[in-house]
Amino acid sequence: MSASQSAARRTVLKGAAALAGAVGAGATLSACSTATDSGAGGPAVPKEPVELGPVADVPVGGSKLFRERKVVVSCPAEGQYKAFSAQCTHAGCVLDKIVEGEGNCPCHGSRFDVTTGKVLRGPASDPLPAVPVKAENGKLIAG
Repeated sequence: MSASQSAARRTVLKGAAALAGAVGAGATLSACSTATDSGAGGPAVPKEPVELGPVADVPVGGSKLFRERKVVVSCPAEGQYKAFSAQCTHAGCVLDKIVEGEGNCPCHGSRFDVTTGKVLRGPASDPLPAVPVKAENGKLIAG
């Protein structure tokens, strides 16, 4: 390879590295974006009734995350259900799991009590909004 070809190659590689750095920075920023994980175009609370699944999916004393519907449901007593939005009140990311009664936000680490919606750990400062929920014909309906 000639000296001019080598210099041209280095210029191209420098440009590619700069572009990769910019893309990487954009990916890092988008990881904090509400659009990445929240389905930001969708509401935090269902505007119309949506079927979540069988009532048997939420055991008495337990809870279940319906991530695709952005709803978390708990069952404090037989036939009683409480539901909350599963969309974090800090940046809008959807909770990704429930561990020992705490809903986890994967974006910034906020934790919520899934039986009350209360913030247990920030950066979120507002509780999860309540969502109407009922059992109908063996199915849970939210909204």
